[in-house]
Amino acid sequence: MSSPANANPTVPTSLDSALRPSRWDEYVGQKQTKANIRIAIDAAKKRGSMPEHILFYGPPGVGKTTLAYLVAHTLGSQLKSTSGVAIERAGDLAAILTNLEPNTVLFIDEIHRLSRKIEELLYPALESGHLDLVLGKGPSARTVELALPPFTLVGATTRVAELSGPLRSRFGGGTYQLDFYSDDDLRDIIRRSAKLLNLDAPEEVIERIASRSRATPRVANSLLKRVRDFSEVHERELSVKLCDDACKLFGIDERGLTKDDRRYLETLHKSFRGGPAGVRAIASSLHEDPDTIEHVYEPYLLRLGFLERSPRGRILTPTGRAYLKDGSEKLF
Repeated sequence: MSSPANANPTVPTSLDSALRPSRWDEYVGQKQTKANIRIAIDAAKKRGSMPEHILFYGPPGVGKTTLAYLVAHTLGSQLKSTSGVAIERAGDLAAILTNLEPNTVLFIDEIHRLSRKIEELLYPALESGHLDLVLGKGPSARTVELALPPFTLVGATTRVAELSGPLRSRFGGGTYQLDFYSDDDLRDIIRRSAKLLNLDAPEEVIERIASRSRATPRVANSLLKRVRDFSEVHERELSVKLCDDACKLFGIDERGLTKDDRRYLETLHKSFRGGPAGVRAIASSLHEDPDTIEHVYEPYLLRLGFLERSPRGRILTPTGRAYLKDGSEKLF
């Protein structure tokens, strides 16, 4: 068991940063995407130029940000990170772009949050490397063209459908979907993270955590850290029994579902007779935002086959009904 007294002194204070892969061979999964990106990077390096702009999309926690870091690291470039919601005005975008060092990788997370006005300002920057700014108003207004240093934009989004067609078409380096992970890949990720955290984690514990990680590396690392904390506080060795006790306290069942997931399924089953039910009606019953329902709750439930989306609304599947009926699976 690891304890604060024997914790690895080389692990940085920011555990999320410590566990993030810094080399391609440490990045587990998404093999086809990695192969395509590395070809684009290697080709650009041979030409002595920056790669074309790249877009990643997929559910939260599957490695989009990590890939942006790896792109910058491989190029030997600086990474400047921001988010779509932080760029509210044209001046915000102009300040970011005009202050870039040459050959920077600019990472915009949740790029779908950019307004259409900001998108239009971004087009010439992506296509021809210049920024068109309008100075003044009315008859005295004039357009100033500012040359930008070479840079590569890496965009990431959980909602690719909300990006406009013109913006998606500017990502000449490719648009890549990152999907959920297999249990085998999650086990590899957990082994590496346990080693970095100086944890002696038996294979049975690694298997337990992988199966409850919602097919998502970020969840796997978070659950590993929470189980470690439970182990240290209770002064117990990492074991299957300890992992089960910890997950029971956390409200995480054998499939990785939380009390909120189960509340969603039970509401659909009891209040809407299994559906079909509209997402807004379900959100109102749960006192949640419809976006939270659609982008936080539903992706994993859809992957498990517990839920279907139909033109008339959400439907609880026979597999979902069986899950609710089987009390042993709800919480051990």
